[in-house]
Amino acid sequence: MSDVIPKALLEATAKHPKGKDLVFQYGTAGFRLKANLLGSVVFRVGLLAALRSRKFNGQTIGVMITASHNPPEDNGVKLVDPMGDMLEGTWEQYATLLANAGNDEALVEAYEQVAEELKVNLNAPARVVFARDTRASGFTLAAALVDGLKALNVEYVDFKILTTPQLHYLVRCINTKGTHFEYGEPTEQGYYQKIATAFKNAMADKKPKGSVTVDCANGVGGPKLHEMIKYLPPGMLDIRVVNDDVLKPEALNVQCGADFVKTQQRPPPSSKAAPHERHASLDGDADRVVYYFLDRESNFRLLDGDRIATLAAGFLGNLVKLADLSDEITLGVVQTAYANGASTKYLTDVMKLPVVCTSTGVKHLHHAAQRFDIGIYFEANGHGTVLFSPDALKAIETRQPKSPHHASTLKILTAVTNLINQAVGDAISDMLLAEVILAHMEWKPENWLATYTDLPNRLVRVEVRDRTIFKATDSERRLESPKGAQDEIDKLAGKFCLGRSFARASGTEDAVRVYAEAATRGECDELARGVVMVVQKYGAL
Repeated sequence: MSDVIPKALLEATAKHPKGKDLVFQYGTAGFRLKANLLGSVVFRVGLLAALRSRKFNGQTIGVMITASHNPPEDNGVKLVDPMGDMLEGTWEQYATLLANAGNDEALVEAYEQVAEELKVNLNAPARVVFARDTRASGFTLAAALVDGLKALNVEYVDFKILTTPQLHYLVRCINTKGTHFEYGEPTEQGYYQKIATAFKNAMADKKPKGSVTVDCANGVGGPKLHEMIKYLPPGMLDIRVVNDDVLKPEALNVQCGADFVKTQQRPPPSSKAAPHERHASLDGDADRVVYYFLDRESNFRLLDGDRIATLAAGFLGNLVKLADLSDEITLGVVQTAYANGASTKYLTDVMKLPVVCTSTGVKHLHHAAQRFDIGIYFEANGHGTVLFSPDALKAIETRQPKSPHHASTLKILTAVTNLINQAVGDAISDMLLAEVILAHMEWKPENWLATYTDLPNRLVRVEVRDRTIFKATDSERRLESPKGAQDEIDKLAGKFCLGRSFARASGTEDAVRVYAEAATRGECDELARGVVMVVQKYGAL
């Protein structure tokens, strides 16, 4: 063992042995699995966070313990980079390497290997902040993380229970404090104050029609939304909070939340939604949001991430035009293959905006959105945000108003840049942005829905023997293996009007997700069934 490796590390590893025959993979959502299998992984994430911080000479790295929309018995852990974004992709392999080291000596050897390969100065300072959601397993897993941090002499702060976006916000604030790019006050209260002030300024003299009922998935979003409401100007927005029981961890994401609404295509039973009422659902760690309502015939109408993206694109595009900044600021939208084809057509043909398609996963969308001065990205599941480049922020800040109306437009645009959590998708921030836009447009949910008509679509999970044989290309829209599978999918899709389908391997389980859409519900269902049979044939259990 090297002289720069603390002896405390070898002693600490013995407290968190890796289970036999377990193989871990750091993916888009970090590590995520049954909570009782996660102790050694979280401990080792602490080691990687220390290396990451030392690589940046003491900049603060975040660690979030959460499993988002997963069942209550699951948990997960992921790292947050200095600007509040996801862990750099090239480091995922090192997270996987450390997590899978077979015993204490192998772990120390892997740690030394990573440090040497990345040329990390192990004598540099290291700083980490972390938080967790409301899962019952969170406290124990946080203790495992602390063991890893202490073993490597890391300065750390435990922010206890936060939403995932709040931790991302704090990491960015801490690392930009005192710089020209200072993002905000690095406290939970600073988060509420910044967003509430921006909401008030963005709303100007407008007020949304009616109330919005927010389903918080019985997760951390409940208490945090209640806290946010205290900071909002009285009477400006009527928010009714439901499914906010965090005293029963076993209720988390059960028959409620954004993932339930998106996949089941119906309101949470406990929400008691009535026709024409505006509803929103967050997920378990409050980084996703979807809207929905019941029409006059009590039919369920979903306003998902695609709808939020088009809503934001139209509003921001109009503000940029009114602010006389169209020649200086580029605006584009980033989607994944799961985006409804009708939304893509609306953005390109009607709104005349550039649209980029990337692989599934926020890290891919975030990177692509950075190519625009204003980059809007949302996955269909409701996870997304808007990024403003330094050039865009400077152009908005320095533009001299030519009239009172021009000044008002610039003020609203500036407020929107502060309202949006640019570090990561933030359900509370995104929900307040949607409310601002609906108020300015004087729209009810029916008006929002009427902008375009979604193509009927289906998402089906198919269990397979080995998901790794399903390898995708073209932003996951086509299979390059197993050989012959894509040809069969193409033939099936070609039989239906506006038919489109793709199969994508899950990142966490031996399953393949089949997406299909077509002009009618019947054709969509038939296409989905056909592609499921193709997947079953090639991936037979």
